[in-house]
Amino acid sequence: MSFVQIIDCKTSRIDELNRLMDRWVEQTKGKRTATHSIVGTDRSDASHVVEIVEFPSYDVAMRNSQLPETDRIFREMVALCDEMPTFTDLDVVRDEALYKANSRRFLEMLGGGEEAALLDEVLAEGYHDHDPSSPMDAIGMDAIRREVEMWRGGFDFAFTIEDQIAEGDRVCTRWTWNASHTGDFMGLQPTGMAVEMTGTLIQQFGEDGKAVAGWWQYDMLGLMGQLGAVEA
Repeated sequence: MSFVQIIDCKTSRIDELNRLMDRWVEQTKGKRTATHSIVGTDRSDASHVVEIVEFPSYDVAMRNSQLPETDRIFREMVALCDEMPTFTDLDVVRDEALYKANSRRFLEMLGGGEEAALLDEVLAEGYHDHDPSSPMDAIGMDAIRREVEMWRGGFDFAFTIEDQIAEGDRVCTRWTWNASHTGDFMGLQPTGMAVEMTGTLIQQFGEDGKAVAGWWQYDMLGLMGQLGAVEA
């Protein structure tokens, strides 16, 4: 679970504070573990400064705070503030940007030729896949990997992401699939044909940013028509 720390302070010496933060970034290069940082000022009170720092986890943030450079910069920061800064520690329970990125990463991994074992970087162990072309849902990483290998055995393919919408713990991705029929697929011998499908994937994500379920919709009939298995 990712972790965010919010630092509130009051200061009339904002330029000096910015230079201090630049120095901290330089001094902790290669050691600092924050993944993202934003500093902003309150529109209604320019002396009110808020810094939002994101870390991969609480434990990583604590290791960052124990760096000698962090301790030294903090003492200098306090001296620049009109009053003692306050700290708010937040466990992130929803991150729509992360969910969208992991959904994109999932589709890239499917067509990128990466080892199927690496799918557990973006999928939860009990991932539940709902695919209208399969008589039974695929549940669990072993079943997912078998599905992936079936498609890879029949096609060289890649997804192009057309749209993404995130709300709450769900991400909807509209995609185009371009492929070359290079192997046996559902009893069809390879034709070498270039084929295309469009569809959507809705995924639900857990607090750790990994997908726990997915629902596919795509034009399987159109694909089989392109391959000559059914009349167009």
